[in-house]
Amino acid sequence: MFITITPFQVTLWIELLAAGLGGLQGALIAAGARSRRIDVLGVLVIGLAVSLGGSLLRDVVLNQPPVVIWSNWYLTVAGASAILGMMLRPVLARADWLITVLLDAVVMGLFGAIGASKALSLGVGAAGALVVGVIGAIGGGMLRDVIMGQPFSFLHVGTLYAVAAGVGVGALVFLAELGTPIPIAGSVCVVLTTLMRLTAVRFEWTFPEQFAIRRW
Repeated sequence: MFITITPFQVTLWIELLAAGLGGLQGALIAAGARSRRIDVLGVLVIGLAVSLGGSLLRDVVLNQPPVVIWSNWYLTVAGASAILGMMLRPVLARADWLITVLLDAVVMGLFGAIGASKALSLGVGAAGALVVGVIGAIGGGMLRDVIMGQPFSFLHVGTLYAVAAGVGVGALVFLAELGTPIPIAGSVCVVLTTLMRLTAVRFEWTFPEQFAIRRW
């Protein structure tokens, strides 16, 4: 079954909100990694990577001009948010859970909703839109992990990082197939992604390690 929807353009302020929160969260994480001795430029670069990485990878997959390059607003908002993150890190030093889990989950939900919505607006099928949405959701985190030289978060035993994004994006695609307006479906995507991620962390839900499956 194919999804038929009317042309939809993600509102600019929503994309800039996602970019701003991504830059803030990336800079907060980088500034808090003191053992790696990341300088001010490094914190800014990591903030930009988290802020713009998902959008960049999404547009590459969709064979579209990267919006983060063609519009000055994205780089401006992302850079300002990263600088704000550096300034706020001393104040939020004891709020690691807020930074690494809650803010990260909201950012994933926003980028997942934007990615899937853009894919659907271009006529991509349901399965493809799901993939594009997940790529958009976790793309910034992937680039962050590459720059910081650490394992990809979504590939290792953890708290259902990519699964949370998939649940939210899957709900958006399903609702769009039923004819639900994209803004409403996108809001559901953000809420479900956030709740799934927070619940998984709270109750320590994980997939079993492959060694455990082999022993079983």
